[in-house]
Amino acid sequence: MVDPQLLAPERIRPLKRVEYDRMVDAGLFVDERIELLRGVLVEMSPQGTGHADAVARMLRLCYEQLGRAYEIRPQLPFAASDDSEPEPDVMISPRGDYRKAHPERALLLIEVADSSLTKDRRIKAAIYAEVGVPEYWIVAVPAEEIEILSEPMDGEYRARRVVGRDGVAVSQAVPGLAVSVEELFGEPR
Repeated sequence: MVDPQLLAPERIRPLKRVEYDRMVDAGLFVDERIELLRGVLVEMSPQGTGHADAVARMLRLCYEQLGRAYEIRPQLPFAASDDSEPEPDVMISPRGDYRKAHPERALLLIEVADSSLTKDRRIKAAIYAEVGVPEYWIVAVPAEEIEILSEPMDGEYRARRVVGRDGVAVSQAVPGLAVSVEELFGEPR
């Protein structure tokens, strides 16, 4: 048997977003749930019922409150940087024509986190802050709360606020969006 350490590369060559997009267009990742984060292909966790329900409810609330004022994109690529193309659960961007390229600008990104909480707090928060996304919400399913991150500077969010079950998450970046946490999660478990 070969020692795996002997096969370890001297350095890892990260993928660029344009290369990743070409691979996707060529059909290389059919039926795979992956996203590009920091040049690495990362598998996305399967969606449990709590995650799926929170995404569906969040989308409904966004559509009801914002109508056609913004582009509301569910679980679709965000062209964050040259080495990252995450697929946030909800992206709110300026309206535009995205037939030829994924949005490179977002006003608010929302990740619904159950098993992905650490990745969403550490890796994705840093990516989103670095590219200047003004507001990032993490919907923490187990705790039934929304973390609101804002004021991106030097690759991190300077402000963090947690809204519990009895509160309302109000967006500063997207006027008119206010989400009741109780309505988002429904009846207490």
